[in-house]
Amino acid sequence: MKNQMVETVIGAAVVVVAAVFLVFAYGQTEQAAGPGYTLSARMDNATGISAGTDVRIAGIKVGTVLSTELDPQTYTATIAFTVQNDVELPEDSSIRIAQEGLFGGSFVQVQVGGDFENLLGDGDEIVHTQGAVDIIGLIQRAIFGGGNNSE
Repeated sequence: MKNQMVETVIGAAVVVVAAVFLVFAYGQTEQAAGPGYTLSARMDNATGISAGTDVRIAGIKVGTVLSTELDPQTYTATIAFTVQNDVELPEDSSIRIAQEGLFGGSFVQVQVGGDFENLLGDGDEIVHTQGAVDIIGLIQRAIFGGGNNSE
């Protein structure tokens, strides 16, 4: 009987620890923006970006990518993303695809512009963009040469 009581207490402790972990994990994943406004952008290379990808300013998450699509007329990637309501972006802001490290994941980095008289609103498009950089291609070029066959 005493053995069963010890097992019951240990089992209850495991359940409590698991519940605390789940609440913590949920809080970390829901750190994002909450309600916000939607922006879009077109870029030539959106490699590594998909729905759920972080949108960051100065390394701080301020939004989330909602969708990525291929524009069949221009063959460019169109991304739609949210930005927190309390983050006002000037029209001359720009975005680029950045990586967390050499082998890290990608995210959308916002470079805030300086024209605070003209702000972006819900549904607007950021026109200044820089797509993802092909790191593997750059490494191959450095190792095997620039592909210049002038010899």
